Amino acid sequence: MDNLTKREQPDRSKINMHEAYEVKHWTHALGVSREQLQKAVDKVGNSAAAVRKELSK
Repeated sequence: MDNLTKREQPDRSKINMHEAYEVKHWTHALGVSREQLQKAVDKVGNSAAAVRKELSK
């Protein structure tokens, strides 16, 4: 579990679907819904580069 009192910079090379603020960031940054993001992560893993590539298809 993350310590929310001392929040470090998130690793922007990975997408953490278990953190609401990261899901919000990635859905906004990629212009997709939470469901679309989850489907892409399920298919290609949590690498941001792989997810971007999958969503651009």
